[in-house]
Amino acid sequence: MEYLSKECYDKIASELDNLISVEYPKLKEALAEARAQGDLSENFEYRAARRAQAKMISRINFLQKVLTYSRVIDTGSLPKDQVTLLSKVVFTNLDSGVTTTYTIVSPHEMNLEEGKISFKSPIGSALMGGKVGQIVEAHVPVGTLRLRIDSISAQ
Repeated sequence: MEYLSKECYDKIASELDNLISVEYPKLKEALAEARAQGDLSENFEYRAARRAQAKMISRINFLQKVLTYSRVIDTGSLPKDQVTLLSKVVFTNLDSGVTTTYTIVSPHEMNLEEGKISFKSPIGSALMGGKVGQIVEAHVPVGTLRLRIDSISAQ
């Protein structure tokens, strides 16, 4: 079971709808045109269209499974005093003194450029369940980071 924000769920549903109703019919048409060119054993366009079709079918199946096994997070029922999914967390690395802000999200929503980290990442999992003032340890590839949670706000 995956938990997603409403925004992420809608984005995945929109992508799936676009693939099924717009992109896949275009691909089928391109495949039919390539097939009509004759000898399939030496037809590059046909082989490329078949690879694209397989890739698109795989993406459609993946998105369908994500939507089937996910639920939209009810932000009203989340605790406000501890780090949970969709919490915006300001924390300080006690070793370097650098303060950072991240929103904790599901792996499907992770985007470092937007300041969103997965709750499954080393830092995200270390912060989960933490409270303001608490010091947590995140085991990252370069070692262990000691992080102090400075503030938590709801998304």
